[in-house]
Amino acid sequence: MKKKILLCGVLVLIILHSPACTTAIISGKFTPDGRPLLWKNRDTQDLDNKLMYFTDGKYAYIGLVNSKDSLGREVWVGMNTAGFAIMNSVSYNLNPKEESDAGVNEGKVMKKALQQCATVADFEDLLKHLSKPYGLEANFGVIDAQGNGAYFETSNRSYFKIDVNDPVAAPMGYLIRTNYSFTGQPDQGQGYIRYLTAEKLFYQASATGNLTPEFILQDAARSLSHSLTDTDLKQIQTTAKDKFVWFTDFIPRNSTAASVVVQGVKKGEPPALMTLWSLLGFPLCSVVYPVWFNDSHLLPSLLKAGKNGNASLCDKALKLKEQCFPIKRGHGDNYLDLPVLYNSKGTGIMQQLVPVEEQVFTETNARMKSWRNAAPDSRELRLFYDTIDQLVAGAYLKIFGL
Repeated sequence: MKKKILLCGVLVLIILHSPACTTAIISGKFTPDGRPLLWKNRDTQDLDNKLMYFTDGKYAYIGLVNSKDSLGREVWVGMNTAGFAIMNSVSYNLNPKEESDAGVNEGKVMKKALQQCATVADFEDLLKHLSKPYGLEANFGVIDAQGNGAYFETSNRSYFKIDVNDPVAAPMGYLIRTNYSFTGQPDQGQGYIRYLTAEKLFYQASATGNLTPEFILQDAARSLSHSLTDTDLKQIQTTAKDKFVWFTDFIPRNSTAASVVVQGVKKGEPPALMTLWSLLGFPLCSVVYPVWFNDSHLLPSLLKAGKNGNASLCDKALKLKEQCFPIKRGHGDNYLDLPVLYNSKGTGIMQQLVPVEEQVFTETNARMKSWRNAAPDSRELRLFYDTIDQLVAGAYLKIFGL
């Protein structure tokens, strides 16, 4: 009996803390500027993330990597200089339960794809030639510089492609996947509530012509709405010092380690103009930061590994996250101290970071208008990164003392 109880406890922990993501692909035919978008809200046990710039393949690429992975052996979302980008969400309904090796190769496959794939077709060819069993159970999302985009619902031995430009599969111009696959076993897997929350948000954004990086990172990635209970934590007006709320099955979770949007290019535009927008660390306590390809392989200092192996912005966001989830015993990590994050006085962490982020978007969009005609050289990009570094780091220091 004790063994059964212990096993049940282990299973509960696995369910509560297993990797889970909310993702989307948006066709360029439905975005205001005609450029496709790829989004991943990354949920994982590895909360320390950084960006790395790689030159170890056919194409150079930038990817989100676990901080402890010093060599960058696995990539969890990224883009390359051919205009190709990839991300994944773990699926839990494609393989038989006894296949425990499923999922072990997802980060490795995405790294390989970034090294050698230029198109969606290239990625499909890569999957065709992988040795079986793949060691996979995931929804891989990909876009390319030709305007193509698709999910590949991939099990240990096969895959199924869903095209974002197919009006039957994506009548509103987008596809969403959480932690189950549409071609998998019905009512199995995870993320059904998060899927419906995201679907409501994306449906409205599509109808109003607002499928943009700003919408995804500010409204979807940080949504405090819950589709099952029909509640929105932003509507709870409170000035109380402590008002704890049960915080599960929202799009952002306690285990959310980053949120990334890759903004592709129009057909015929230089792939070097792809933009990777990242919220590094806990998204509710982070600030958006854009990066691009460049000849000097530059990355902003706040987003790459520092002396401790972690990215500075990620460290700052995780430090603020501790204030949001102060209860450490029992299941305290499921309880959000809401006024710390969002309150009626406008002094919550999220609220105080809004003006900083708005300035980043304003500065970036102004630069990108001119860069569409002539991509910036390394010197210009270094100066811009330095400007954003100073803006963001200065805000965290001034507002939070970090």
